Amino acid sequence: MDASQLTINPGASEPIYRQIVEQVRRMIASAQLPPGDLLPSVREVAGAHAINPMTVSRAYSLLESEGLLERLRGTGMAVAAQARRARPESERLALLDPRMQDLARAARELELPASRVLRRLGQLLEDGT
Repeated sequence: MDASQLTINPGASEPIYRQIVEQVRRMIASAQLPPGDLLPSVREVAGAHAINPMTVSRAYSLLESEGLLERLRGTGMAVAAQARRARPESERLALLDPRMQDLARAARELELPASRVLRRLGQLLEDGT
């Protein structure tokens, strides 16, 4: 993984460290980041996204406390061995629940019909956007 694979939105309501945590969780759950894969250094991520290194460090520490990452002396952070098991689809879908709840709330507030929102979501998924 390199730092550019992370998408950071400084203007989002979700704190930046949480954005990092959620993205890394999803990459591990989908096996895009297999056990032993090294993560970019705190400095690399901070420099690539012009964010505070302490923010990245906080995200990595949280993932380490969850057992998803392990600190390797002199090397950095890597995906932990116990993170290797493929997670069932239901667990991977559960990782989307907070964002889907936000989307549903916003759609209701904007009084958009579910069919239009679902159609747009389908388009975004197909486009890879």
